[in-house]
Amino acid sequence: MNSIDIFLGTDIIEVKRIKTSISAIGQRFVNRIFTSDEQNYCLSKRRPEIHFAGRFAAKESVMKALISSGYNKSISFKTIEIKPSKNGSPEVNLGLLFEGKIKLSISHTENYAIASAIYLK
Repeated sequence: MNSIDIFLGTDIIEVKRIKTSISAIGQRFVNRIFTSDEQNYCLSKRRPEIHFAGRFAAKESVMKALISSGYNKSISFKTIEIKPSKNGSPEVNLGLLFEGKIKLSISHTENYAIASAIYLK
């Protein structure tokens, strides 16, 4: 039987913080953090800032899970893409080399977004 190492990353963010960054920095902030598919997804929602915050927290949680595994290379926000699966649950597409699988959960309210990532190596 093969052994599996499990690494966890969690992040929570205030929606207001993302909304403020988008207002202050504008499209430059959005382009630095989110892929065009992520932007289109979030902008299709009634309150895009909630979904931007959820994806931001998701990217941070994925980074934390990878780093806790000993991964020591630079990770940019845009190398982590969060897309909805066919059933609507979030999926992670990584633009970097790693072994294993990442599972993700995102939740949000009007004020906060939280995400947890599990890296199975």
